[in-house]
Amino acid sequence: MRPTPHKALAATALGIAALAAALLPVTPAAATPPTAPLAADCTPAQVVTNGGFESGTSPWTQSSSTVITSRSGQSAHGGTSFAWLNGVGSTHTDTLSQSVTIPSGCSSATLTFWLHIDTAETTSSTAYDKLTAKIGSTTLATYSNLNKATGYVQKSFDVSAFAGQTVSLAFTGTEDSSLQTSFVLDDIALDTSGGTTPPADSTRTPAAPSYTVSLSSNTSGTVWTGHESATFTNASSTALSEVYLRLWDNYHGTCSAMPIAVSNVTGGTAGALSVGCTALRIALPTPLAQGQSTTIGFDLGITVPSGADRFGYDGAFSMIGNALPVLAIKDGSGWHLDPYTNNGESFYSLAADFKVTLDHPTTLLVPATGTSVDTPGSSGRTVTTATASKVRDFAWAAGPFSKISGTSAAGTPINIYSVSGISSSSAQSMLTTAKSAVDAHAGRFGAYPYGELDAVIDNNFWFGGMEYPGFVLDLVSTTALTHEIGHQWFYGIVGDDEYNSPWLDEAFTDYATDLALGSTGTNCWNSVSWASTAEKITNSMAYWDAHSSRYSTVVYGYGKCALHDLRRVLGDTAMAKLLKDYATSHWYGVSTTAEFKAAAQAATTTDLTSFWTQHRIDG
Repeated sequence: MRPTPHKALAATALGIAALAAALLPVTPAAATPPTAPLAADCTPAQVVTNGGFESGTSPWTQSSSTVITSRSGQSAHGGTSFAWLNGVGSTHTDTLSQSVTIPSGCSSATLTFWLHIDTAETTSSTAYDKLTAKIGSTTLATYSNLNKATGYVQKSFDVSAFAGQTVSLAFTGTEDSSLQTSFVLDDIALDTSGGTTPPADSTRTPAAPSYTVSLSSNTSGTVWTGHESATFTNASSTALSEVYLRLWDNYHGTCSAMPIAVSNVTGGTAGALSVGCTALRIALPTPLAQGQSTTIGFDLGITVPSGADRFGYDGAFSMIGNALPVLAIKDGSGWHLDPYTNNGESFYSLAADFKVTLDHPTTLLVPATGTSVDTPGSSGRTVTTATASKVRDFAWAAGPFSKISGTSAAGTPINIYSVSGISSSSAQSMLTTAKSAVDAHAGRFGAYPYGELDAVIDNNFWFGGMEYPGFVLDLVSTTALTHEIGHQWFYGIVGDDEYNSPWLDEAFTDYATDLALGSTGTNCWNSVSWASTAEKITNSMAYWDAHSSRYSTVVYGYGKCALHDLRRVLGDTAMAKLLKDYATSHWYGVSTTAEFKAAAQAATTTDLTSFWTQHRIDG
């Protein structure tokens, strides 16, 4: 994504991003309690099911049907549901419990939950109303009206002594005869780890995903329904008992009104939604051994919300980015289930093949990832079939666009789709920019492999521009469009963990944009001013969502300046060779900071240790 070059829009973008970061619901991923493994063996797990209460009431036992709720008067810590004990203002008892199995052999078991207490009691000395937390017969803590606080507070307890046991996790709230106290619980989790289990296989899996999708739209292109299937292989030596689908665009709705609806799952059993309903666990019927493949399928509904966004409709024009569910990645650190960020990207996925059939009114043009072929559908409708190989995601748009086309000097077909209000001269300018940019980047990093390239132009985009494989959204901006096309190489071809290492695509793409536009970044590092000792080019989106006003400055600006400085250390020829070779060696793969630093060090006899320290590039 490219922050908008228009100052007024940039302020709006940062404001929206900061607000979104503050409101982002994050619910711990739920997992089915495992059967107890052999002694001295620990399978790390999160053993509370539906700890965020977003999947109904099961398997919780509650004293009344009003304990687990989403009613007004209180709010959730994450998602929309929570457990509200008491708050009646008369003699009353509420209970909430769940049976959990804590695996044996685990050296660590930690119970956490978020608690909010508000009260009408005015005393500062007497505990009239109480909440007790217990595991088994052991009381972990007792809270009262004296612990009232604004907002939620996280509580944490070491429950390692219960390893190998199945016990009840229980909360009991009591009120006296007058003046209410509400005890509100959310995001309850019990994480286990440690023991003698060897380190997890660092192989990224599920591998070689292939998606087949068939969708039909309503007359406006804002609602799409149909079916999706995903075939994949377990590349890890560890058997795969589950997978997760990322339903990214549920960030743009609520858990009770999700824009992305998955139902009728085949090839596995759908479990709890988590991470603000953007992650769906699917248990496989039998563990998938290394080298084995399987397919899951599901019905899919997509409802595009209003707004000129990467997922939203602007008047008659719908932008549909990150709407197709894709498989999450599991590696040595476990499942990557990071939250959605509106300030940047969270979209970490492996290169995959897509075949997507989109049935839509003929009055709508449908630019999309991959190479598209249109065939007549039923009366007044067209079927667009888009195929794409080795791409990390699939996006499309729908609307009565104006379209112009051309071919770059190196032979890449370019299509510019403009919304109403974009002049023909602006569209022509963007076509010229796209032709130049795709060839400039291809000359430096390797030939563009995705067939045609579609660009949708809309000056209402608050975010400036957004990249998808073979498909970009942009303002009328030479710099922004050159940047988004640069992402075809850094994020698209050379992948990365966009949430935890955003500099690997944004800084590299901004550096590539400078080169394509003839900027050498002379002395740009001289104006660097760090906001704190914690600020680093390599910080994750978790950091940048909390410091959104600095994200663009550091990741884009300081990041590309660091690469310009590295070019000056290595020399132009050596730096060009480094990046070309690095792209080749990571083609359709995944880049890490450690791998890039090692490749850079191998390209010079100069010790780069102090360079990384000075430029705050960790990893």
